[in-house]
Amino acid sequence: MSLVVIDYEIVGGSDSPQGRTRAALDLRFSDAERAFRDEVRLWFETHLARPWSAELGDPSNTEDQLVAIRRSFQRSLCDAGYLGLDWPRQFGGQDRSIVDRVIFQEEFVRADAPPLPNFIGIQIFGPALIHHGSDAQRERFIPPMLRADEIWCQGFSEPSAGSDLAALRCAAVPDGDDYRITGQKVWTTMGPWADWTFLLARTDPEDRYGGITFFLLPLDQPGIEVRPLRQLTGDAEFGEMFLDGALARREHIVGRIGEGWKIANTVLAYERGVYEIEGPARNDRFLADLVRGLRESGALAYDDVRQRLARLFAENEAIRAAGLRMLAALSNGETPGEEASIQKLNWSEYARRQAEVAFDLLGDQAHLRRRGSGASVGVDWVYEHLFSLSGPIAGGSSEIQRNIIAKRALGLPTR
Repeated sequence: MSLVVIDYEIVGGSDSPQGRTRAALDLRFSDAERAFRDEVRLWFETHLARPWSAELGDPSNTEDQLVAIRRSFQRSLCDAGYLGLDWPRQFGGQDRSIVDRVIFQEEFVRADAPPLPNFIGIQIFGPALIHHGSDAQRERFIPPMLRADEIWCQGFSEPSAGSDLAALRCAAVPDGDDYRITGQKVWTTMGPWADWTFLLARTDPEDRYGGITFFLLPLDQPGIEVRPLRQLTGDAEFGEMFLDGALARREHIVGRIGEGWKIANTVLAYERGVYEIEGPARNDRFLADLVRGLRESGALAYDDVRQRLARLFAENEAIRAAGLRMLAALSNGETPGEEASIQKLNWSEYARRQAEVAFDLLGDQAHLRRRGSGASVGVDWVYEHLFSLSGPIAGGSSEIQRNIIAKRALGLPTR
């Protein structure tokens, strides 16, 4: 990204001790980055058979068929060299910049492409494996992860722990050089279709943080049962996982015994900040659909309606600017910190407000499901509203994010 220098004056005026201040912000893409954007946009135009919204609106597509469509499209992207863009080439990546990766994600959303079935692996686990895994683990797991030959799910949440992840009880007991794991995990996204899980288990019951270890487990083995969980949206993308002496081999432990909490924080930071620019791009599409529906109904003529829309547009641009700031830090080699919690608060709570405004302004039209014959808007606002309710919980609740911001960013005392 190229450097844009912006002058601004401190609110106190020119007589203030600070005087005028110069701020440097990375907000503009280079010529090479814009050329890459054009290349990616053309690829989607020529290779995407039909948008994902059309697949979802096709009543003949079952959940399994939709996952198969997603898997096939991910393989096409991998063959074209568009996955693992900023990962080392020796592990199946492309050795490009993180900026290129985010440009791709934005075009992916704008094209309304099928979501990656392995997004948990690629967007969340993969970066953590590159940071903390061994060379053997990277070579073994990253190539099939990129090609969707192996789907990953996340084994963090537990019924008894809630948002207090360090209170997990899933136990790992030594069995020779390996471990046997017993316990229960819940809210495992893509669990019903996953082949592997990255999982936290307690190796020392007396040490709250230092007694947690990061394991990789194949799900096709005795001692593991994954049951689908039907969500409020009607989907069953979640699962709950029951482990009864499941085998975790020593070579599949990431890091050292007891380092799981540190590695988990890397995973969660990527999960919370994964929407650097992708989230605002998705919001652009939703807002365009909302404006179209309001124009058709005539409601766009009212001042109060335009004011509420303007607020949504302004908030989305603020989220985009924060994402660009986070992207600039990542492109300088920094790992996500408390700014990931700020961004997670931004996008998760915005999504809920956006859906609520759509329901208020579109009226009955917003209640027509995507597969309904009378629906005229492209966005299924019923689904988006119901799904948005999970945002302030997923990846660490909003309350947890505010605690992180208070403690780590603002230095406020905690009890």
